[in-house]
Amino acid sequence: MLLGAVFEREIAFAPRARGLFVARAVYAAALLAIIATCWLVVTGTQSVATAGDTARFGATLMRILAPLQLTLAVLAAALTGAVAVSSEKDRRTLELLLVSRLTDRELVLGKLAASLVRVLLLLLSAVPMFAFAALFGGVTPQQLTRVFLVTVAAALASASIATAVAFWKETTFQTLAITLFTLVAWVGLGETVAAWRGVEPAAMISPARAVFAALQPMRTGSLLPFLAVCGGIIFLANAVAVSQLRRWNVSLESRTAAPEAADSTRGDGNIPAVRRPSREVWDNPVLWREVCTRAYGKMIILVRLAWLLLFAVAVAGILREARMPRPDRLAVAVAVLPMALASLVAVTALAVTSVTTERDRGTLDLLLVSDLEPREFVWGKLLGVLSVAREIVLLPLLLCGALVATGIATLENGIYLALGMGLLLFFAAVLGFHVGLSYSSSRRAIAVGLGTMTFLFIGVATAMRIMVAFGSSFELQLAPFLAVILGGAIGLYAALSVRNPSPAIGWASALLPALTFVAITSFLQGNPLQVLLVTVAAYGFATLALLVPAIGAFDLLTGRTTSGE
Repeated sequence: MLLGAVFEREIAFAPRARGLFVARAVYAAALLAIIATCWLVVTGTQSVATAGDTARFGATLMRILAPLQLTLAVLAAALTGAVAVSSEKDRRTLELLLVSRLTDRELVLGKLAASLVRVLLLLLSAVPMFAFAALFGGVTPQQLTRVFLVTVAAALASASIATAVAFWKETTFQTLAITLFTLVAWVGLGETVAAWRGVEPAAMISPARAVFAALQPMRTGSLLPFLAVCGGIIFLANAVAVSQLRRWNVSLESRTAAPEAADSTRGDGNIPAVRRPSREVWDNPVLWREVCTRAYGKMIILVRLAWLLLFAVAVAGILREARMPRPDRLAVAVAVLPMALASLVAVTALAVTSVTTERDRGTLDLLLVSDLEPREFVWGKLLGVLSVAREIVLLPLLLCGALVATGIATLENGIYLALGMGLLLFFAAVLGFHVGLSYSSSRRAIAVGLGTMTFLFIGVATAMRIMVAFGSSFELQLAPFLAVILGGAIGLYAALSVRNPSPAIGWASALLPALTFVAITSFLQGNPLQVLLVTVAAYGFATLALLVPAIGAFDLLTGRTTSGE
């Protein structure tokens, strides 16, 4: 077989996994809820009386659903591909696969195919929902087919990139951060081409531009070039992974152990003791290990350089708009938001993996039997995460200063933006740490942590798109959004209270979607101070609701004690 035993090992129990059925049901229900919400919004704010009105609604609805599904598919494919390989490295089982009878091609392609099964099943479950949305009119079956082709091709390309990076890099965080940077750079390249050469050439490169081009009735010239670009990415990423697999993953220690042992052996056969200067450990040993050792791999510098490059591109986009007589707010958002959202996801990933890596390597048990107090471990991890990710944390805040320096934003709005971004970054770190403690499975912890952060802000973007596209009376849109707010609250509570349900987490889960809706409407109405106050109230309370139980119920979450003791 081409894919071999790895593919069978990964998906042997997938068809019977309860989570797989739940994920498909939830995804289809979420799409249906978005369709119903859009319909209630448009009928509550406008008059829909003719077939032309419903056709316009259907076309606008598809321009909301298609990019939403593309974003989710690309991120889900990248996440599953990266975690599937990185978890093998963390558990030291990749070395067993390398010494088995599996060929390099079977190992790489088997991991890739297995990671794509769940994503492709989710896309399959979305076909009836998109077909239902097409019944309103305004879109043809050919357009839907092109949309799904673009989505599948982009998901395959992102999974191939993530798998190749995962085989290359040594830690889970490095894999997730570099994969995320690559995807943002891919979209950024498309936007750069669109700014300089037009929309049509950009649709041949960027998945975001390609999915909008696929929705155009008569423009199909960019579809085949985009599919060719995705095919080239898939082939190149997998070819490099197959050719470099053993060079990347055969440990350097095993290759150099014999020469070092021979050189260090004396003539009488005795091995001299090597004395190294001792290092002074801080009062908080967890924080010292996070900051002063290579806890996140030797090549963390690549992640920092990648973020510096992303920051330079964002500043270039801001400066370009600042030279215009009237800066385009959408172009400024395209320059700033990708880096800001990527930083939030990266901080969450670092916080999650800071706990899951300890558990997978068995070092968490050693920490738990020591005399460390819960607050030392919690604050050591959180401050260590923010210190290691200092470029990821500080550069988005510097972008706020760049907006003020170029005159695009006032000093007051820049301060509001920096304060809100700082709070969200700390919330991302606390969320990742809480999820890492709550889930014993590393795959599930990473998926829940990154999924919660991604869905939270993708939900914000989708809600803003719906409000802008349908009607201008934001007060009348509260009732249609109630079902979405309730569903988001239930999902948050289910994800965050799996090990330690508490009234505070329940209130945070209930208030966060509702207050986020208030913040969105305040932003669209031009009230920046109200946005900041609502954001501080919502995410500040959610941060405390996650942080306090992490310290108070630390023994229960980590297994030091059980609920019955």
